[in-house]
Amino acid sequence: MLSAVLLSPLLALAQAAPASATIPAIDEAREQVIASDAELFWNAFEGCNARAVEDLITDDFRMIHDLGGLVAADGDSFIGIIAEQCAARGPGGANEGYKNRRLSVPGSRTVTPLGEWGVLERGFHTFHEWSGEEQDWQQVGGARYIHVWQWMPDEGRFRLKESLSIDHGAAVPYPPGE
Repeated sequence: MLSAVLLSPLLALAQAAPASATIPAIDEAREQVIASDAELFWNAFEGCNARAVEDLITDDFRMIHDLGGLVAADGDSFIGIIAEQCAARGPGGANEGYKNRRLSVPGSRTVTPLGEWGVLERGFHTFHEWSGEEQDWQQVGGARYIHVWQWMPDEGRFRLKESLSIDHGAAVPYPPGE
């Protein structure tokens, strides 16, 4: 834990940080982050549009995953991963026709301010694949996520700076007992 001697100058510096466009109030910030989060995951999974994802992250974005470690050390490598996965789903690709989606678990998301710098988003999500003879979406797992969204005053919006994806697990059988 930081001592009061060290903490006081750090807080003074943080409070003195200039901002040309003020970060929105938390309710508006929450709405913006939820919309950006949905757009990011739609384009990364179902929409397969790496360029649209690029517009939602910072250049120095990084993703850390409990199963894969440091998955992407910067924005370009993250965009490259998405582009590669989407190409593999296309005609002639190794995973031709594969479909997946991510859904946020209702009521699990929290968005809290990080001063005038950004916000912290936390929640749970589930992962689904279009598969099987039923040709229907099947839940295949879930995880917890923590996202750090940086306020971009010159753009008047948030960009995702860091993603922590943790506590991945298989989907539980439903109905129970199967």
